[in-house]
Amino acid sequence: MGKRYHDRVALIETGEDGARLRIDLVESAQKTIDISYYTFTGGRFTNVMLSLLLAKADEGVHVRILCDGLTSLVYERKELKDALRAFETHPNIEVKYYEKFSLLTPWSWQKRLHDKIIITDGKLALIGGRNIGDKYFIQEEYLQRFVNDRDALVYHQGEGESVIGDMQHYYDQMWGYKHTKVRKKGITARQRERAEPTFAWLRALSTKVRADHPELFQPIDWKERTYDAEAIEFVHNPLGRHKKDPWCLMALLEMASQAESSIFVQSPYIIPTRSMRSLIRSYDIDMELVTVLTNSKRSSPNPIAVAGYYNHRKAIVDRVNKVYEYQGPDSIHSKSYLFDDSVSIIGTFNLDSRSSYINTESMLIIHSKEFASDLDHEIQAYVDNSVLVRDDYTYAGQAEDKRPFWLFSKLVGLFEYYL
Repeated sequence: MGKRYHDRVALIETGEDGARLRIDLVESAQKTIDISYYTFTGGRFTNVMLSLLLAKADEGVHVRILCDGLTSLVYERKELKDALRAFETHPNIEVKYYEKFSLLTPWSWQKRLHDKIIITDGKLALIGGRNIGDKYFIQEEYLQRFVNDRDALVYHQGEGESVIGDMQHYYDQMWGYKHTKVRKKGITARQRERAEPTFAWLRALSTKVRADHPELFQPIDWKERTYDAEAIEFVHNPLGRHKKDPWCLMALLEMASQAESSIFVQSPYIIPTRSMRSLIRSYDIDMELVTVLTNSKRSSPNPIAVAGYYNHRKAIVDRVNKVYEYQGPDSIHSKSYLFDDSVSIIGTFNLDSRSSYINTESMLIIHSKEFASDLDHEIQAYVDNSVLVRDDYTYAGQAEDKRPFWLFSKLVGLFEYYL
C-alpha cells in the first residue's frame, strides 16, 4: 500500500461533467499539462480537447501527451493523426508512445498502457475509466453505444505533500521508460510545413468553441466542488515487459480483507483466471459481503470479454452474495470498488488477468465517507437498471438471453489470460 495523503476529492459521474471537467483542467493550467490515455479516438469532443491543448501550448504551457503505442495505430482517425503529428513540431508540446508497435518485437504486443490520467500544475489530477472519445461524453449522440464511466478528481490546495506528487512521479516514470519513444526522431522542415494547416484548423476551432459556448469556460471552484478526504493513496502496476507483480490487485484484495460489512465490485469485465483465484484465496475475505455488478451479454460491447466472464459466471454466483448484470441498452465501463460505505477505489483496474499482470494500471484508494456516499448513490442507479442472477444462474423476474454462447466461451477460455 502507498503513502496516505490529505487532499480534496470529487466524483465525476456523467459524460457531460467529464467533458466539462477536462475542459477546465486544460483551461486552468498555467505551467504544465501531462496526459496519458489508452485510446484517443477522433470526434467532436476529441477535436475540442486538441484545440484547447494547442491554445495553451501557444500561451507557453508545457504539454506532454503519452499514448499507447498499439491502440494509437488502431483508433486514430486522419484528423487525430494529423493533429498529433503536428503537435510534434510545436516547441511546447511533446508526444510519446508507450511500447510502439513493431513486427520485430512480438513479445511486447500485449504490453499495453491502460492508464487514463491528466495532471495540471501539480494541483489538479484526474483518474478514471474514460478514454478520450465521443462515446464517453456525448450521450445524446451515441445512445445505445454510449459508455457509462466515472472519474475521480484530486485537488491540492496550499503547501505540503499531495497524492498528486505520487501520480506525477508515476507519470514521469512512464514518460522516461526505455520503451516509451517518440514517433520519429528529428523534425524536418517538411513536417513543420505540413503542420500549419492543422494548426490553423485547430486554432479556428478553439476560437469558435469559445464564442459559441462561453458557459464551458467559466472557472470551477474546486474547493467548493470537492470533499476533504481523510486519506488518499495512489497505487499502480510496475512497468516492464515481464509478467507484472499484481500491485493493483493486491491492494484491492488487501482492502477487501479489511472489510467488515460490505464489498461492492463494479467492473465491465470479470475474468478471474487461475493465478488470480490462487491469489484471492490467500487473502482472508468474507465472500458473503461481496456484491458484483458487471455487463450482461446484452449490454457488453466486448463479446470476447463477456464470453470470458461466462466461463466463470456460475462459480462467481456460487461464491459471492449477489451478482447483478447490467441491461443497457448502453454499457458500463467503470472500474469502481466500495468497502464498508467508507473507502472507495476508482481507476483503470478491471477484475481480469490483463489488468492484473499485463497492462499498466493505476487507481486511487479514497478514504472518505462523503465520497463513498456519492459513489454508492451513483452505483445504485446502475443496479436499478440491472437484473439479479439467481442461485440457479437464471435472471430474477426476467427471461435470460438464450443466444448460443457456450462454444464461443470455451474457445475464448483458451486465451483468457490475455483478455
